Amino acid sequence: MNMRTEITGISIIVGLLLWPIGTLAAETTVVLTVHHAGCVLCGPIVERTLAQVKGVRNVSVDQADGNADVIATVDYDNAQTSPAAMIKATTDHGYPAQIAKRPQG
Repeated sequence: MNMRTEITGISIIVGLLLWPIGTLAAETTVVLTVHHAGCVLCGPIVERTLAQVKGVRNVSVDQADGNADVIATVDYDNAQTSPAAMIKATTDHGYPAQIAKRPQG
């Protein structure tokens, strides 16, 4: 067996072994409360910041009025990013965030 055939065989085996890991990735949604975003321009800045995080698929922001915190709903690939990475991204841009608390009831 030559070296090229061995490398190809090993690559196929490694790929087959790692294949189940890829099937664990799933699109997930998180809702973040983003603070210090009390101006009309803050919502779009938060949206752009989150959209630039690798693995984020979709971002929608809602702001009750120009003085309220932003609520960001983010769809993302959980194999590529996490809520912690999104919170770090917004915080690094001056908008600290946290996972939104669920209403009790």
